[in-house]
Amino acid sequence: MSLRPESHQRIPARTVRTARAACPNGTPAMLIRDRLDVLFEDEEFAGLYPSDGRPGLSPGQLALVSVLQFAENLSDRAAADAVRTRIDWKYALGLELDDPGFDYSVLCEFRARLAEDGAADRLLEVMLQRLKEAGLLKPGGRQRTDATHVLAAVRFLSRLELVGESLRAALEELAEADPDWLRPLIEPEWGKRYGRRIEIGKLPGGKAAVTERAEQTGCDGQKILTAAWAAVAPPHLRLLPQVEILRQAWVHHYFWDARGRLRWRDGHALPPAHLRFDSPYDTDTHYCVKRDTAWSGYRVHLTESCDEERPELVVHVATTHSTVQDVEMTATIHDDLAKRELLPCEHVVDAGYTTPAHIERAARVHGITLLGPVVPDHSRQAKAGSGFAKSAFPVDWDNQQATCPQGAVSREWRPLRISGHDYIQVKFAKADCQACPVRPQCTTSATRPRALALLPTRELHEIQTHNRLDQTTEEWQRRYAIRAGIEATLSQNVRAHGLRRSRYRGLKKTHVQHVLTALACNIARVADWLDAEPRTRRRATRFRTLCSAAA
Repeated sequence: MSLRPESHQRIPARTVRTARAACPNGTPAMLIRDRLDVLFEDEEFAGLYPSDGRPGLSPGQLALVSVLQFAENLSDRAAADAVRTRIDWKYALGLELDDPGFDYSVLCEFRARLAEDGAADRLLEVMLQRLKEAGLLKPGGRQRTDATHVLAAVRFLSRLELVGESLRAALEELAEADPDWLRPLIEPEWGKRYGRRIEIGKLPGGKAAVTERAEQTGCDGQKILTAAWAAVAPPHLRLLPQVEILRQAWVHHYFWDARGRLRWRDGHALPPAHLRFDSPYDTDTHYCVKRDTAWSGYRVHLTESCDEERPELVVHVATTHSTVQDVEMTATIHDDLAKRELLPCEHVVDAGYTTPAHIERAARVHGITLLGPVVPDHSRQAKAGSGFAKSAFPVDWDNQQATCPQGAVSREWRPLRISGHDYIQVKFAKADCQACPVRPQCTTSATRPRALALLPTRELHEIQTHNRLDQTTEEWQRRYAIRAGIEATLSQNVRAHGLRRSRYRGLKKTHVQHVLTALACNIARVADWLDAEPRTRRRATRFRTLCSAAA
């Protein structure tokens, strides 16, 4: 299928008359067309199509249909029906009233193209460029970011169900690829065990019964793996996706004991969550726990503008594995915004995105003020609000010394590494600490001197100290209050556009969904902004009027 670029600048006159008569006040789709004109041009999708072959449908129109589909949270079939029957959609797409539209399967094929080589992000870039040209979006303002969890499009499986489904999926694939090779390996009980979807409730017998069932499944799967990796086995069988997934699942959940027997791993001996998957049908899904929320799926980070004189628009979307922490995305978001020439002057985030190192990098590399709470001092003295916390010890970086509140100078200054992070360890002389009259306010140790762990450079230490003091002031709290607005954006996308659960399997396709969801959110907000009526003063109720008169 090839691309034959078409222009949709002109809306058919009959479509205009009918749409204006039916919707005199306009709809979001019509308002967007009037303000932004043609949102997506065919030329912008030239890289997704070959230059020869049967002419395909307009990718610019398909992109707009996909965005309108997510704006109203429609299925593919319902979106295709809307193209055929909705006057406002025909107006936005520039179609004749008698245009028959297309088959709904075309939308699935178009999304598959968007999942290749980050093409979905190009959609967002095009919309942001249109918004900048319309004066609705400008760089250099304020932006805010937050993340929420996304459930995978697969059912939750226990470990026992996971290994059973992994084996069942591999058997199904092998039965299709080479039934003659698989037939001699099948045991009489396998039809009952793996002939249908694996659903295992609570087994009688407790943990011992679970282990027995798991090791029985393990032996069955190992029989398949041994046969597939035998020298006489057809090589292509080892390259089948579900066979490779079966091999990985057995590495994750089983081990060979000293006697050479296959054993079921204890839950504490499993690989980290970011190395193992939770479903054989979507290996990008991982289990994660954040505070009181536990889920299997992904995590999406949304960044939006928050200037008062313009609509609040999503300017960046990042989809990650659920195990990727927020702090790992701060620099990536800034770098991506720099490429799009949409860097903010001030970026407001929560504590998950903020460290002194990120604050320093944002200012040095991009000139951004990263506004967010720095993790407070968790020492016993700081939590209790009494005694000598770290802030009570002035640090002389030139001489590499710290001074205690009683005037004693530290005697040791050396590098320290804790959990993969670099620090400076500062220790005081044991004799000075032992003779100190206020020692109970400084340390609870009976013999050891006071020690401090400082950030590795003076600049990071000063950023940490300054922000910890600054974030306790009312002025900082007023500046930071704007961050709460991103919660409304997440809620809108979850409730109105189906952000909470992925429609598709795999990280790339899920990211396409998130980009289309962000574009749908932008369309809704621009339409609301253009259609906003001047606010009138709310009429007071009779009871409130009576209270005012009585006062």
